[in-house]
Amino acid sequence: MRIPRIFTAQTLSDQSIIELDDAAANHVSRVLRMGPGRKLFLFNGQQQCHFEGEIIRAQRKNVSIKLVSRISTDIESPLHIHLGQAISKGDRMEFTIQKSVELGVNEITPLWTKNVDVKLNPERLEKKLHQWQQIAIAACEQSGRDIVPTIHAPQELESWLSEVNAQEKWVLDPRGLKQESNQLTVNTACLLIGPEGGLSEGEVHLACDFKFKAKLIGPRVLRTETAALTAISLLQSQWGDF
Repeated sequence: MRIPRIFTAQTLSDQSIIELDDAAANHVSRVLRMGPGRKLFLFNGQQQCHFEGEIIRAQRKNVSIKLVSRISTDIESPLHIHLGQAISKGDRMEFTIQKSVELGVNEITPLWTKNVDVKLNPERLEKKLHQWQQIAIAACEQSGRDIVPTIHAPQELESWLSEVNAQEKWVLDPRGLKQESNQLTVNTACLLIGPEGGLSEGEVHLACDFKFKAKLIGPRVLRTETAALTAISLLQSQWGDF
């Protein structure tokens, strides 16, 4: 039976005893229905390792775990990918974040672009940012990653373009060039994906002014979430660990 993986922001060390926060405790005791003696893995998202733990007390909001052993891991891709994703409607943004984390993305910045049709006041935006980070954490729990990607605060497109730096920078564009094999060694990559309505021609030109390459991926028009995942997979296949 698969041993559950649980995220905690606490400092973890071998042979220590920790108390889970209310949300994690509720998940372990009520959702997973785990009691004393059961094993699980804990990670804090900051280092390439997790800890095997044993539950020594389990109540609704009070779960104590003894950390038994430290397990080092090496499943992070050698390619560091920063995804700039235009904010999309409904659950598309959540889906893109979840799957991008599973595919190995390291950073995600939600972007405001011309065709973004999402309105968020500061309070709702803060809640969304928290929700997106929790989705990233849950994706790490599921996929076995011990390093939790950073979900940055949303930015205007031009501000983001002026700040990001990588050896390989792509902006997906149906008017761009087809992807070709590249034998150069690349350790960092940056990817710009537009919203449902796509990036405007001016926005693509702006990205190219900041040394992004306009890329065409296949002859078909892809949804925003499909485009992101396809491009990430291509980057990982070319320079990562696929």
